[in-house]
Amino acid sequence: MSQSQPSKATSAVRKVKLSRKSLHERVADELRDQIISGTLKPGEKLAVNELALSIGVSLTPLREAIKLLAAESLIEVMPNRGARVAPITVEQTRALFEVIAGIESLAAELATLRMSDADRAHLADLHEQMRSHFDDPSPVHYFECNRKIHDKVVEYARNAILTEQRGKLAQQAARIRFFALKNLGRRSEAMQEHDELMQAFEARDPDAARRIWRKHLIGSGAQTIQLLEQG
Repeated sequence: MSQSQPSKATSAVRKVKLSRKSLHERVADELRDQIISGTLKPGEKLAVNELALSIGVSLTPLREAIKLLAAESLIEVMPNRGARVAPITVEQTRALFEVIAGIESLAAELATLRMSDADRAHLADLHEQMRSHFDDPSPVHYFECNRKIHDKVVEYARNAILTEQRGKLAQQAARIRFFALKNLGRRSEAMQEHDELMQAFEARDPDAARRIWRKHLIGSGAQTIQLLEQG
């Protein structure tokens, strides 16, 4: 006797679950981008009805997306008061970048030793793309290249535990980096540090790569703290 096929009802249920999961993740991606870019500002209360309408979804996937972003500490859910974009504070920024600087500087050291020639060439290409957007009035394209470089350095370290731990903090760090890069003085300094990192990769110098990337990340955190303290 042949194995029975799933009923149409069962198949329909599975499709609905898959589709629903995909939808709320896409909504989370959209909200995450708006938070990181500052379109949704730190501390801003989420007008869920307006957001659902602008994105073109019902409230259910929007609420599920909010739960995902709350787990990433990008959104704060306030009992009986809705939800808001998590504020950027001096204390949070200092603590976050102390950890991120340690993780990503180690990634730079390991990546120097483990990346292939093709990996190195890809990073160099991303670096030149970032340079081409240096003078853009909007930092969006510059920042996107910057983010890809940070992600690839971690990927090329080829350490699953490091990647997992950095992934838990990556979105918070991305939002603060974007905030700092709006300052043109910091963008110039950051570009120089990226130049130095590429030179360390070309020289196959893991110690230099670690030092440069730690300095870069500590500098991003310090600049953001200065901007926050200035109000």
